[in-house]
Amino acid sequence: MKPRHMLMGAALAGAAALVLFGDRTPNATVAEAVERKPARSAQATPAAAAPARAATPAGGQPASGPAAILRLVPRDELIGAVGEGSFKSKDGVFGGQSWNPPPPPPPPENRNQAAPPPSAPPLPFQFLGKAAADGQWEVYLGRGEQTYVVRKGTQIDGAYRVDNIAPPTLTITYLPMNQAQQLHIGVIE
Repeated sequence: MKPRHMLMGAALAGAAALVLFGDRTPNATVAEAVERKPARSAQATPAAAAPARAATPAGGQPASGPAAILRLVPRDELIGAVGEGSFKSKDGVFGGQSWNPPPPPPPPENRNQAAPPPSAPPLPFQFLGKAAADGQWEVYLGRGEQTYVVRKGTQIDGAYRVDNIAPPTLTITYLPMNQAQQLHIGVIE
């Protein structure tokens, strides 16, 4: 054990002895206020007159005796007749402060701008698989409960035509609008 530990242990034992065996009788005497006399300097300053005015109670009568208790000021005189209603606002008593930047203004509406051109509906097909047969790719597509085996140039229900099969994409044209769309079919295995 180090000497510092022994010293701290002795201090702890002394503190415990004071707690257990110390004087526990309450002190019945009351400490009285001390009257202080201001130090007089050669020049009288306005700051020295300020404490004398502060000792005058709100009623305007000078303090009598060494200690004076000022009267309480009614609430109506402090905050007005409206009371707590004057503190109510949408942000609460202290007012809110947000450090977030304001949102950007909305873009101006251009009424002369034409509506976007119509586009083909999303492809209704789900990729099921692919195979290479006779040097050409065959792709298996599903729509609902139907399964389609398609090659390049195949038309599906008169609305779709398969234009190109080049893994990882299958290019299909929506015939009513003549718009090409692509379907991901995976890489060559």
